[in-house]
Amino acid sequence: MRAATVSWRLALMLVVLIGAMCCPVDALSQQNNNAVAAKPGATTSHIRRITPKIPDANRYDPGKVFLENADALIANEQRSTEYKVLRGNVRFRRGNMTLTCDSAYFYEASSSLDAFGHVVMNQADTLIAYCNKMNYFGDVEVAKLRGSVRVVNRSMTVTTENLDYDMLNNVARYFNGGTVVDKSGTRITSSVARYEHDTKKVQFTSNVRLVNNKMKLNTDILDYNMRTHIATIEDETEIISLEDGHIIHTSSGWYNLSSEEGTMYNRSSVTTKEGQTLVGDVVYYDRRNDKGQAQGNVVMTDKRNDRTLRGDVVDYDRRTGVGKARGHVVLTDMKNKVILEGEVGYHNEKTKESYVTENAIAREFSQKDTVYVHADTLRTITTADNVRILIANKYVRFYRKDIQGVCDSAAINEKDSILNMYRHAIVWSESRQISGDEINVHVQDSVVDWAKLPQWGLLVEHLGENYYNQLSGRTMHATFENQELRRLDVSGDVEALFYPMENDSTYNKLVNTNSAYLTIDLKAKQEVEKIKMWPDVSGRVVPLFLAKNSDLRLSRFRWYEAIRPKDPLDVLNVSEEMRSIFGEAVSTRRTVIR
Repeated sequence: MRAATVSWRLALMLVVLIGAMCCPVDALSQQNNNAVAAKPGATTSHIRRITPKIPDANRYDPGKVFLENADALIANEQRSTEYKVLRGNVRFRRGNMTLTCDSAYFYEASSSLDAFGHVVMNQADTLIAYCNKMNYFGDVEVAKLRGSVRVVNRSMTVTTENLDYDMLNNVARYFNGGTVVDKSGTRITSSVARYEHDTKKVQFTSNVRLVNNKMKLNTDILDYNMRTHIATIEDETEIISLEDGHIIHTSSGWYNLSSEEGTMYNRSSVTTKEGQTLVGDVVYYDRRNDKGQAQGNVVMTDKRNDRTLRGDVVDYDRRTGVGKARGHVVLTDMKNKVILEGEVGYHNEKTKESYVTENAIAREFSQKDTVYVHADTLRTITTADNVRILIANKYVRFYRKDIQGVCDSAAINEKDSILNMYRHAIVWSESRQISGDEINVHVQDSVVDWAKLPQWGLLVEHLGENYYNQLSGRTMHATFENQELRRLDVSGDVEALFYPMENDSTYNKLVNTNSAYLTIDLKAKQEVEKIKMWPDVSGRVVPLFLAKNSDLRLSRFRWYEAIRPKDPLDVLNVSEEMRSIFGEAVSTRRTVIR
């Protein structure tokens, strides 16, 4: 009874041992219990063990796979002659590539194989791939790597669960999500990626996320060169600088991750964390030097100071805070209610200074009616105590519905609401004109409150035809009420020529007087209530029918209606007559283009 029991146990152990040796390779691999071969008929039974034989042929033939080592080679010729089952320290060679694994199906005739367990593919020490399973198809030279895939070469590391490698064209592709990390530490994740080993170019598609220690990039399509570190953008993309918070939005262009500069197209934008935004058809951005340039319908917005700079071309240097614009420039300062336009513009965030030139025009809309101002150069300055000053230089012209003026230069101070006009200063209001070397106009609640001429002044009122009331003196001070003149004080060498209105509202004489001082008080509708002249007064009264032409004008009389701005756009019209009056010789030469 004991001897029979021992013999039965020996027989059972022999059956178990033979069964273990004859089972399919996918059953032998603990990591691939359900592995499926690339070719049919891989499952077998009733096999016989064969000692592996290493061929003597040239195993570096690039088009053929050679078996170099295996602890065991198992075949079942009754089921199939296409493949052999290998297990234990399996190693293959294809040209300069070697592959090792725990077990494999080898299709020698087609140079194909299925590798299982700790699969490692090494290509001439330039590329190493790791995975749990690999199917290689020798007829098309394609390897399919599955399960915990990791590919390492000199420029990057790829991790994914599924990767196809076209060995003929040196192209790899993952399609169910993966991560690529280049040697600089840049990490890119996406749903799909295609890598060209020869060019080092990778195209990432769907849910692309690029991150390194300097920036983040989000998009759905991105071409990235592992050698040059240049990202080519083909879809809506957001680039965020981790160092200073700058954000780029673009849908086309390129960005160099090494030099941190790029060129973007299709209305791209750059936004700083302080709220400045640069937008243009083409945007060049240099983050390392904090510079940007935009071209084509450019808009630069400073949300913190509520300013916007527009132009065909805009250069921006964040370190100096300077923005320069060219081509139909528009600088909008909503905080201070002013818009500057011209062909060339400048804005300095640090000094809070802006200017435009060449066809420059300013619109000041802080009051009820907008004031339109033109000059060769228009400049706005914000002082340390946040007082804004608008400065206009050379050939100044301004228009508002109730008041117009011209001068050589002017300044408007927001704090005291005074318009200071210098050299050939002229102001019109309805039928009245005031002119002098300097005029100071004070505006209160959107209307003129008072005006002062500190150095010689001339006041002219057009009555009709060739008749004008005239008054001149060394200094003048006019007070207004409800947009009408109420009082006028004149001091020094006062000379007056006026036409008193008769009871029947007609004029039949003129009065010409001289004194040291004069005061005029007026009622509503500009009716003269009282005229006072002192201490010594001289003059004469001349009937109109006896008056000569020389009697109708004071020595200082000038009527400048020809250069008066007629409407908002007319402020841009600097006529030859105005240039002549302001002392500039008018050139009659023409430029000939050859």
